[in-house]
Amino acid sequence: MDIDAWVWWLIGAVGLGIPLVMTAMPEFGMFAVGAVAAAVVAALGGGIVAQVLVFVVVSVALIAVVRPIAARHRNDRPQLATGIDALKGRQAVVLERVDSSGGRIKLAGEIWSARTLDEGQSFDPGQQVDVVDIDGATAVVM
Repeated sequence: MDIDAWVWWLIGAVGLGIPLVMTAMPEFGMFAVGAVAAAVVAALGGGIVAQVLVFVVVSVALIAVVRPIAARHRNDRPQLATGIDALKGRQAVVLERVDSSGGRIKLAGEIWSARTLDEGQSFDPGQQVDVVDIDGATAVVM
């Protein structure tokens, strides 16, 4: 049984797709696309040299173009602040006088113990303060 070259290229593309799924390495997907392009050349009657050349050119071009774009998008996505990091920088309302020894604020709908960042500073009930840090279960405000 004689199998056409384009079938072998498609088998190779599927073979390259398996490690793509198993390892999540996009380079395998780019090689698989190169193999599909070589299969198209083989189906159109191109010789083995043309098939290999198309496979190499398409694969290298995809790696050279797509990888830097993907890396840039991976590094540029916004960081999601969670937990206490999400509370830093938010505003709160003073419920009980806050000074360097303590007090109470309403932060994100919850009541927190708080203290001021500076020793001589104090805030009266009703004032808005900015949360600069969370120290244990105490919000540090200014």
